[in-house]
Amino acid sequence: MFTLGVFTDEIDQDFQRAVDVAREFGLTGLEIRTVWDTNPQDITDEQVARMKEIMAGAGMAVCSIGSPFYKCDIDSPEERAEHIDILRRCIRLANAFDCTVVRGFTFWRKGQAADRWQEILEAYDEPARLAADGGVTIGIENESATMIGTGEETARFVRDLNRSSVRITWDCANAHDDGEVPYPDGYEAVKDLLCHVHLKDARINPETGKHENCPVGEGEIDIRGQFQALVRDGYDGTVSLETHWRPKALNEDLLNRPGGSSFSLNAETASRVCLQNIRAMLKDLNLEV
Repeated sequence: MFTLGVFTDEIDQDFQRAVDVAREFGLTGLEIRTVWDTNPQDITDEQVARMKEIMAGAGMAVCSIGSPFYKCDIDSPEERAEHIDILRRCIRLANAFDCTVVRGFTFWRKGQAADRWQEILEAYDEPARLAADGGVTIGIENESATMIGTGEETARFVRDLNRSSVRITWDCANAHDDGEVPYPDGYEAVKDLLCHVHLKDARINPETGKHENCPVGEGEIDIRGQFQALVRDGYDGTVSLETHWRPKALNEDLLNRPGGSSFSLNAETASRVCLQNIRAMLKDLNLEV
């Protein structure tokens, strides 16, 4: 059976507040993206010690490092080198928390993935080695703003790469944004390659025709079916709430580069709505998570 977690900055930049709310809803996983307005690769040893003190006795663990790794320009050697260093630092952070998952991406979208396929594969040679040496798995997240956005594409990429230290962080709402039916279509493609799962909901705005995030359970994604499939298929990792919806919508830049105080504004209010909906849904499905 899977467990439930949450991105802490989808509640608050203050780690204590995020842990308090997560505990209130019976969550056991904490995903680290930005804490106290600090990016994961820049979190200090002192901050790690403080975070461990806050977590002590709370029955929680860090389930994933929400790294921005390879959210960069594929054509910039400088950015690519910088992101290899970001990965190294995020692996160290994961090790500090006995966490085995570090998120990764496939570069900002520039043209069609098929045209750069071999180049992206080769770009993961060193990261895959670093992850293996560091005892972690890179979970590539399907992301519509990056070169690879659907479940089908992500699964094909990971299979072509064929490195045991690289698997998939599945995001159903991101697949929706890239035009894929997340469940069952996208999920069926990725289900055998999962190391982590993100949960958010989305719909097409009838007035603008554009994709928008919304409270979990109120969008077009079959979240109930997704939950049931994860149980059916024996997924025993974490499903981590990545709310992204706010009472006042976040701008595109914050959605593509989430983190910090502006991103976390009104986040607790939004995440409480989503967590209440999730708990009600799981109860209705008779799933004890």
